[in-house]
Amino acid sequence: MKRILAIASLTLASSFAAADIGPGCGVGAVIFKGSSGLVPHVLAATTNGIYGNQTFAMSTGTLGCQPNSPITLASMYMDENLDKVARDVSRGEGEYLNTLAVMFGVKDEDRAHFYTTLQQNFSRLFPSDATQSGDAFEELLAVMKADQSLAAYAG
Repeated sequence: MKRILAIASLTLASSFAAADIGPGCGVGAVIFKGSSGLVPHVLAATTNGIYGNQTFAMSTGTLGCQPNSPITLASMYMDENLDKVARDVSRGEGEYLNTLAVMFGVKDEDRAHFYTTLQQNFSRLFPSDATQSGDAFEELLAVMKADQSLAAYAG
């Protein structure tokens, strides 16, 4: 039994080490909110597993779970595709930028403005090569919220 738990913990830990996106939602995520790094994420995920609440939270939209939220989906997308999104934002066009617009629900008639606005704010969204996806995403939301036409899409 201990061997199975150790293997499960290592598997879980390696998945969080690959991308610092956290344990998701549930009581563990609420308890360890604001914490980053491998240990708090593993503890949060373990807490979720022990209490078995994550499925309930996802079904009811409680404990920080918003599984179908456009903002949640777009954030996860940027985590996985940050370099490609940055490239497209710098050009003001591209498949990854279009996908991001779709995830936010940007209407066809607002897409050109979305692309241009992000391109004009490229240096704010991606101030350095070391910019993390979470930081870029927070800036993206701030840029959208500050724009009258895009604010409605930013939640």
